[in-house]
Order: sequence, then structure tokens, then C-alpha cells
Amino acid sequence: MRRSQEEAYREYVTARMESLRRMAYLLCRDWHTADDLVSVTLSKLYRHWNRVSRYEHLDAYTRRILTRAWLDERRRMRRESVTDAVPERAAPESGSSDPTDVSQLLQQLPPRRRAVLVLRFYCDLSVEETAEILGCTEGTVKSQTARGLDALRALIKQVGAVEYGSMQ
Repeated sequence: MRRSQEEAYREYVTARMESLRRMAYLLCRDWHTADDLVSVTLSKLYRHWNRVSRYEHLDAYTRRILTRAWLDERRRMRRESVTDAVPERAAPESGSSDPTDVSQLLQQLPPRRRAVLVLRFYCDLSVEETAEILGCTEGTVKSQTARGLDALRALIKQVGAVEYGSMQ
């Protein structure tokens, strides 16, 4: 890669690093995994920078790489083998303990539905852009959005009922 192209790549990455990290975190809810996903995304972007740097919708292309990297990671985790040994307990996260925290509620949704909601509402993408990134139809995006929002509403009601029930 020529020096001017490398400089353009660095500028692009510097300007978007934090939003990519936040998007990755919303998808996986783990900062270490989010950093890994961003690293994978940026290395793939670097490999193809000569070609993709001229794209009109470079941000959408980058989000697509990130989303697909996360979905691939989820598939890989399902293929891991189960052992008889019990793993050590993970340290509790030092994040918000608010049970109505949307990022915590998102974790209870299936991966594709969570990806649709993050792309549509966090990244503020249209139905068409989300469908293109996920490689599905616009109808699928619409139905997954509706089901995801319904599930979040139900979870919020459930958490609210538990919280208010315990106060009485």
C-alpha cells in the first residue's frame, strides 16, 4: 500500500474507532471480544483498502464486516466442544447493575435479532442498509425488528414487575 493510502486508512480508522468499539460491544457485551472483533474488522479492511477506499458507503461496508465477524464468532462458539471440567467462575462485570439497561436486555435476544436492532437503532441504518449488511431480505429485517422490539418491551415489563413487586 502506498503511503498516501496508508495515511487515508489511518485517518479513517482513527475517526471511527470508538463507534466501531461501541457497536461491537452492543453486539457481544464484552469489551475484550469487542476489541477482538474490531481488530478482525480493521485487518480485513486494511487488506482490501486499495479497492474499498473508493466506495461511496465505506462506513456501511465496515459495519458489514464487523457484523459478519461477530456472527462468525457466535457460530464458532457453538461449535466448541463441551468438557467434564467446570470452568472457573467469571468475575462479575463492573458495568451497570440496572436491570433495565438496554444493553443488558439486548443480551437476552437471539444474535440475528440483536444485530438487527443494533444496526437499525444504534447505527441508525435504514431497513435496506441493514438487509444488505446481514445478507437477508428487507422483510426479514422488518419482522426481526418488530419481534426484537416486542421482546424488549416484554423484558422491560417483566423487570419492572419484579422490581415493583419486591418493593411492596
